[in-house]
Amino acid sequence: MTLYLGIDDTDTLESRGTGRLARMIAAELARSYMVSGVTRHQLYVHPSIPYTSHNSCAVIHIQGADNGAGADVFSAAKELMLSDFVEGSDPGICVATTPEIGDDLRAFGYLAKKNIVTQGQARGLARAAGIRLEGLGGTEDGVIGALAGIGLAASANDGRFIIKDATRSIQGTQSVDAILACGVDRVMTRDGAVVGEGVVALRKFPKPAFIGGKAILFVEPVDGVYCDIVIG
Repeated sequence: MTLYLGIDDTDTLESRGTGRLARMIAAELARSYMVSGVTRHQLYVHPSIPYTSHNSCAVIHIQGADNGAGADVFSAAKELMLSDFVEGSDPGICVATTPEIGDDLRAFGYLAKKNIVTQGQARGLARAAGIRLEGLGGTEDGVIGALAGIGLAASANDGRFIIKDATRSIQGTQSVDAILACGVDRVMTRDGAVVGEGVVALRKFPKPAFIGGKAILFVEPVDGVYCDIVIG
């Protein structure tokens, strides 16, 4: 069973980003749980929606969690978020397991990618599903992205990994074998051709898309080598 921890609106233009905070929380949780990665999910960008830079949320994926893990993970993550609270931010946090995330929560996630949604909608859905959702300061608008994030992550078909296993340990030009060994499940071109050998010139480190429950790094051939494409 997978446990998802979603966070959003934890930053300001002058502070560290939500993605960095999510990676820090993931590293702490990994001391006690099997954290498989952190995904980034893009939400709707609109003039009437307050956001810092991109309006994306982050979700930590925890594998093999037992039924009682949700409360402990929520408590630990909440404490870490409050200890690193940024004045002017509007953070929200949400925790749920795969069985708790139904079609309505997945639909809310996809709706939040294309339309304006509200705290009331998010809180109502969380209450009906019996999952933990809480605002931790400011306007508490982060509850929207936190809930949308877990719905999108549970779909296993949205966003991209900002870290999965050891993906941040390699940079520069790397062999396909090295990329697969660090946590990427598959290297592919945009037209679906699997790349099983050769080298890839990485812009930074691998940022695989989350598609079909797998971490897929998309590449394109350029002057005899492959270059990575960031999707999601």
